[in-house]
Amino acid sequence: MDIVTYGNSVLRKPATPVREVTPELRALAHEMLAAMYEAEGVGLAAEQVGRTESLCVIDVPPDAQGSDAPLNAGVKMPMVMFNPVVSAPEGTQRGSEGCLSFPGISAQVTRARSVTVDWMGEDGKHYSARVHGLLARAVQHETDHLAGVVFVDRLSPTQTLLLKGKLARLRRSARSGES
Repeated sequence: MDIVTYGNSVLRKPATPVREVTPELRALAHEMLAAMYEAEGVGLAAEQVGRTESLCVIDVPPDAQGSDAPLNAGVKMPMVMFNPVVSAPEGTQRGSEGCLSFPGISAQVTRARSVTVDWMGEDGKHYSARVHGLLARAVQHETDHLAGVVFVDRLSPTQTLLLKGKLARLRRSARSGES
């Protein structure tokens, strides 16, 4: 499973809600997890593998969550989320953020420190969790993808200007690979 890079038009397409979790969608989620682990990421949205279902997967290990790990202790990893919706943002956090669709690029991004996320699991049941810190950042990043928003959209004009050359190379490379 290939991860598409910035410049591929699918990254800008809003996700299509999932009405029912089918065996095919469960298989897609597991393929996405494998691709995410292979790329050493902590999250991956369907758009990043050329699909438009409202699906993302996240696996933030407790040791990567630092002091927020106890706050996220009740959240089972990996998270397979269909139709995730983020609400109730609180506080702010600013930190380095990268993306598997932007290889070699990272930047400081401000996000909510804590959010609530509601989603449908691969069992078709509905879930809700309050997440904090790095896990909250990952949830916001992946749900942005599902809305056709990429992390560089969250950068200041100065940050975007500094990355202009790298982004142009990625865009050219992705477009030459689109069919």
